[in-house]
Amino acid sequence: MITPPDNIVRAKFECGTHPMNSSNATIVRFSVLALLALSGCRSHDFPQYPSNYREYAYVTNGDSNTVTVLDVVDVRVERELAVGQKPVAVAASPTRNEIYVVNSGAADGQGSVSVINAENNSVLGAINVHRLPVSIEVDSSGGLAYVANSGSNTVSVLDLKLRREIAAIGTGEEPVAARLSPDNKTLVVANRRGNSVSLFDPSIRRVRAIFTGCPGASDAVILPDSSKAFVPCSAGHQIMAIALAHSEAHPTQPGNVQVIPAQPDRMEALLDVGQAPMQLALKPDGGELFALNSLSDSISEVITTTDDVSGATIIGDTPVRGLVSADNSLLYVANFRSQYITVYAIDEGQRLPASQGGSIRVGDGSSALAFSSSGLLLFVVDARSGDVAVVRTASRSFFTLLPAGRAPNAIVLKAFKLP
Repeated sequence: MITPPDNIVRAKFECGTHPMNSSNATIVRFSVLALLALSGCRSHDFPQYPSNYREYAYVTNGDSNTVTVLDVVDVRVERELAVGQKPVAVAASPTRNEIYVVNSGAADGQGSVSVINAENNSVLGAINVHRLPVSIEVDSSGGLAYVANSGSNTVSVLDLKLRREIAAIGTGEEPVAARLSPDNKTLVVANRRGNSVSLFDPSIRRVRAIFTGCPGASDAVILPDSSKAFVPCSAGHQIMAIALAHSEAHPTQPGNVQVIPAQPDRMEALLDVGQAPMQLALKPDGGELFALNSLSDSISEVITTTDDVSGATIIGDTPVRGLVSADNSLLYVANFRSQYITVYAIDEGQRLPASQGGSIRVGDGSSALAFSSSGLLLFVVDARSGDVAVVRTASRSFFTLLPAGRAPNAIVLKAFKLP
């Protein structure tokens, strides 16, 4: 059993200090009350977890060929795992305690996907894919994954239970993102060098439609009702809005249902935003999305139902990633050429001032973001400084800094309970 002094010391750590070693823990015990008063600790910032609860963050280190595993509960480095060459993307299974790491490999060689057992944080093995894989998407059943191979102009379909590729779908030139609709009926692929978007029916693994005229297509988001996809054209200043094909079932009489033939996929609009929109951040409710305009240092807000661009806001130096809070109220933005992440208040339509936590100093070269499952912590991957900043969302303040490997570039979190 943990003694009361140790409990107090951990509470002090959880209120914003850096991890302490055993040599200074004794000193802290004698002055703990004063320190707690100075720290402004609020116990509700850190949930009380059951003993079998686990939550980890997995950070891919592109130049170290490793994954750094962070313990989210105790906010510390758990371990570092060797994976394949040049890991660039990572995803978590929604149904199993597994993590999948995309290793892009050598420029002229084969890539792979490393499989990590999240329960003991060990590497189970690897699945070979094709040249220069750069992204991964796992379906809602956790049975299949889709890997965009940018050097092979294909998407690998992986059977995650059998640990093997079961199909390779031809795409446009240099696919960099493959996104599956929530209803699992459409796979949207952004082809960066092909300046196009390919739509596939995952059930038969065949192309359904191709839309050209999106220079540098770089990402894709799909609305929660699977009705529409948006793709940023990063070599220009537009977003492509695509209405996705769908069927509708209508009851005609008791016991009978008429299925109306699918409406075809169609390009709905090209929306003008800022220069070089690299990525899109979608609100959880799907009502709005935000384009991260990396060359305009701004974000553009888009109403997804009407395809209206409501305006642009200067946000930071080279914004590259955005993440919206679960309550749809705040957009957190990673600015690659800055030591600050910035915060945009969605309902107010403006960037929060620094006095309200609108600019939070982290490491250098912020490139990826992820919330803890409670939403109380935000993990910020800093590519240039090789670390992960931890931010307290309740106060929008810096909490601590955890080391990663060289050139960290992506992050995913996984929470579960042991049997």
